[in-house]
Amino acid sequence: MRAVIAGDYGPPEGYTVGELPVPRPGPGQLLVRVAAASINPGDVVIPSGRFRDTTPLTFPHVPGNDFAGTVAETGPGVTGYAEGDEIFGYAAPRALRPMLGPRPSMSTGSLAEYTVVEADTPFVAHRPAGLTAEHAAALATTGLTARALMATAGVRPGERVLVVGATGGVGTTLVPLLAAAGAEVVATATDEDAGLLRDLGAAETIGYAEPGYPSGVDAAFNLTLPGDALTSVAAAVRPGGRLLTITFPVPRQDWTGRDDVELRFVLDMEGVHGGMREVADAGLRATIGRRYTLAEGAQACVDFARRHTTGKLVVVV
Repeated sequence: MRAVIAGDYGPPEGYTVGELPVPRPGPGQLLVRVAAASINPGDVVIPSGRFRDTTPLTFPHVPGNDFAGTVAETGPGVTGYAEGDEIFGYAAPRALRPMLGPRPSMSTGSLAEYTVVEADTPFVAHRPAGLTAEHAAALATTGLTARALMATAGVRPGERVLVVGATGGVGTTLVPLLAAAGAEVVATATDEDAGLLRDLGAAETIGYAEPGYPSGVDAAFNLTLPGDALTSVAAAVRPGGRLLTITFPVPRQDWTGRDDVELRFVLDMEGVHGGMREVADAGLRATIGRRYTLAEGAQACVDFARRHTTGKLVVVV
């Protein structure tokens, strides 16, 4: 099968597209013929070697967490799925197994013609007929993350919130949810993307320069800055407000320079706030910024790592 391949630790410029054996499903697993996959930070960060001491990889490594496709084969003991079923979801590299909870969602990498995923996990589900494979692949991680952020933040009507990194995959899914909850959304965006954010429900857009952040917001959502670089975001929050972040390193309260702001690191690896079925039932939609073929999959990873991107980058297989 064709796949995007990382041959060793390093940046995505070293990825290639080549041939690998089709993986085989074991007990409790599904072989999926991938129709589409989308790019996430882990697809370039984990193979970079930054976390090799805690999550060592074996090579060749196929990146890719989010996928949509068709069940090609079921492993022994699988119930609830059959050959030909259309499914989608999130499945992490097997190197992350210690982080993934009691019903782990793992795969052999979705940037490939075929991937093997676990069947008994809340992060894999049947794809609704009204959700295309491309949009399902784009929605997997973004939908899970946006739902977890909303559940954790408890946003109330009339609250003013700041979203830093609003034009990314999570941001373009989160902003409409915040607006629907009655929040006044202030979102970071380039001039080029400001119209999109307003269409998604933002009341105001600002540039990325930290001195331009508002003050006294009820809640701030950091979707892009490192967890140890949040002082400016924290400074925008009123006393007693909330700061929610999804980026590593896991932040510490003393790093924010604020002891009067509630700090929450949001990473739901066990489906506490709902899995893929709940994402599908909620009718969430992701914004697709650009589509690539599998032959262009390595370049998609490079583009993701190098550039500011709007919405999700999707690889159509």
